[in-house]
Amino acid sequence: MTIRYAEIGDIAAIAAVEAECFPPAEAATEQEFIERVRHYGKHFWLMYDAEKLIAFVDGFVTNEPDLTDEMYENAAMHNENGAWQMIFGVNTLPAYRKHGYAGELLCRAIADAKQQGRKGLVLTCKERLIPYYAKFGFKDEGVSDKSTHGNVVWH
Repeated sequence: MTIRYAEIGDIAAIAAVEAECFPPAEAATEQEFIERVRHYGKHFWLMYDAEKLIAFVDGFVTNEPDLTDEMYENAAMHNENGAWQMIFGVNTLPAYRKHGYAGELLCRAIADAKQQGRKGLVLTCKERLIPYYAKFGFKDEGVSDKSTHGNVVWH
């Protein structure tokens, strides 16, 4: 397995993995990924098994301490000098789940954020995933009042 940052040539693979991991109301589109990679490709951690993208984690950097719905839609809000690394998606193809790949990518994102001097990382998740993310040091701050992305309750 290889981990690297995203490039424009990865867009189709990224969009395909996203479509397998999230329902349409929550999944980013190929066009949104084009904008995301253009603005913050070095904040996409991609895991490849040979030539196949099997998992990725992505999100931009901002000075805002809370993740909002607008952030998903507006890649131009990325601020490379921001204090907080947002995580918009943690994606692993179903056939590759339960092998620790998402955890490996999260650890890489955490290490990069630490090395870059960020205050921390922020993500939202569904209630059932709170214990999983807690293993990496994420703390549940309760139900988000700033994100209802995809008409879902996010923590």
